[in-house]
Amino acid sequence: MGLMVGRYKVSRLMEEAELVSKQPGRHNYKAAGAAHPMVENHLRREFNVQTPNQVWCGDITYVWVGKQWAYLAVVIDLYARRVIGWATSQSPDSALTIKALNMACSLRGQPKGVMFHSDQGCQGEFNRSSQHL
Repeated sequence: MGLMVGRYKVSRLMEEAELVSKQPGRHNYKAAGAAHPMVENHLRREFNVQTPNQVWCGDITYVWVGKQWAYLAVVIDLYARRVIGWATSQSPDSALTIKALNMACSLRGQPKGVMFHSDQGCQGEFNRSSQHL
């Protein structure tokens, strides 16, 4: 059973016990190697999709897990606006993106003609602008 305690009381109790809150440091991505050539943006901000498996979008973010950063790649179907694939890794590379795409393809029955769109991150071939699967 928990106790209801306000932040000022917690602050005072922590000070008395000589406890200090410590937050994880700012995250820094590793510098990318050579610049990737620009890939044409086929999506052109047309986010209203009429059928499932027409356009998927993906991105990578990072989350603090225990004592280290972990990277999370997510693929969503723009039609349903739902996550259809994801993967985690200790490094934000193309293998992470491919794992998330493979999960999405597997769960969706290997659809053909899907456009995959993401930002132009440093994760390589499968994570740059719009690609057709």
